[in-house]
This record gives sequence, structure tokens and C-alpha cells, in this order.
Amino acid sequence: MANPFSKGWKYLTASLDSKIDENADPKVQIQQATEAAKKQHQQITQHAAAIIGNKKQLEMKLDRLLASQKELQEQTRQALNAADQAAAQGDNTKSSQFNNTAEVFATQLVAVEQQIEGAKQQHTQAAAAAEQAEQQQKQSEIRLKEQLSQIDALRAQADQAAMQETATEAMDSMNALKPDTSVPTLDGVREKIERRYADALGAQELTQSTVGDRMAEIQAAGTDMKASARLAEIRAQMGGGNQLTAGEAPGPSEEASPEVPAEEKPDQGAPGQDKPGQDKPGAANGQQ
Repeated sequence: MANPFSKGWKYLTASLDSKIDENADPKVQIQQATEAAKKQHQQITQHAAAIIGNKKQLEMKLDRLLASQKELQEQTRQALNAADQAAAQGDNTKSSQFNNTAEVFATQLVAVEQQIEGAKQQHTQAAAAAEQAEQQQKQSEIRLKEQLSQIDALRAQADQAAMQETATEAMDSMNALKPDTSVPTLDGVREKIERRYADALGAQELTQSTVGDRMAEIQAAGTDMKASARLAEIRAQMGGGNQLTAGEAPGPSEEASPEVPAEEKPDQGAPGQDKPGQDKPGAANGQQ
């Protein structure tokens, strides 16, 4: 069973790391990523340099051993030649000494040749490792350049995001500002002016309507007076046309019609009529 304390500690650590990542400055994280990439490339470069340096060291050792081999071979030859010359001269002691010296040189030569073989094997391995390290260093350099270019793009995006956040905060601050209620707003002043202008237009319209009504009444009164006068004139003309002149015989329609008593005849409002109760219109015409 897992330890609750250890489990809780891991949870708190993970939660703290998450909070730190959320609240961390992107530019700081970009700088950390840049330093990490450069450090990794530096480590790879140093490792490759060490491997290549080992190869170079083996090459120098091999060159030194080859030089020793050549020198020992020459010394061995010289010792053998000296031994041969001493033997030819009958000096066996010197010949023996030179032979012993040649054997020493030969022993040293064998040891040097063994070292040369081991150095060659080591150099072959070191050369392969150096080639691989050099390739890794080149790949690391290319990868570092790509990361640096991406880091530059991330820096630009971070700057743009910071500018956008600043603009958003400024807009929020502006929106949070409340207008001063003690100072009239332009909309309120405009509404007041428009209301006063509309009231003035309405009053002017009412004034014009009242004057027009008075003028219309005056014109109507004049028209009524003219119409009344004209109506009286037409009635007078009609009354004069219907009256019979003295000695004129009545028409067939008048003979056929029954005689209406004077009391039942309607009043004729024609001008020149003296008595409303006359029986015959002809008598009235004769009196005029």
C-alpha cells in the first residue's frame, strides 16, 4: 500500500509545478529554454572535442612509437653489423657484446611493435568514435539554430501577447470608468435642444393653424353673405317671372286647376306684393 504522506507530497509537488507553469512569465521560460538548448549543445560539443582529442592523442602516440620502431631497427642493424665486423676481425668478445646489444635493441623493438599494434587498434576505434561525435556535434549545431529561430519567433509572439494584454487591460480600465453625473452629457444636451426645437415647431404649427382657421371663417362668412344675396336675387327673379301681367289670359293649366281659397294659398315672398290674401295674381299685377 502506498504511503499517504508520500502520495500527498507528490500531489502537492505536481500541483505547485502546474501553478508555477501557469503563472510563469513566457519570456523567462523562453530564456530558460534558450539556456538549456545552448548548454546541451555545449555539452555535446565538449564531448565530441574530447573524443576527437583522444584520437589526436593516439595519433601522436602512434607517430612516436613508429619513430621509436624505426630508431630501434636502425640500432639493431648497427649492432649486428658491428658484431659481424668484430667476428670478421677475430674479436669474439666484441662480437659477443655487439650481439648482446643487438638482442636488447631487438627486445625493445618487439615491445614497441606490440605497442604500435595496440595503438593502431585504439586509433581505429577512436577515429570511428570521433567521426560519430563530429556528426552528432553538427546535428546539435543545426538543431540549436532551429531552436534559436523558434525561440525568436516565440519571443515575438510573447511580445505581441503582452501588447494585446496591455491593450485589453487599458480597454477594461476605460470601460470601468463611469461618467461624471454632475456634468451633462452630449446626448442629454442634444435631447434637450431637440425637445425645445420640437416644442417650438409645434407651437408655430398651432399658431399657423389658428390664423388659418380665422381666415377660413372670414372667407366662409363673406361667401355666405354673397350666397345669401345671390339667393335673394334669384328668388326675386323667379317671383317676377311667375307673376302675370294685367289682361293676360291664364294658361290651360291654370284653367284646369281648381281655385284655391285665399286662406290656403302660401305666402309668396316676391317683392311688390301688398296683400298676402289676394285671390287672383292678375289683380295684383294690375295694381302695380
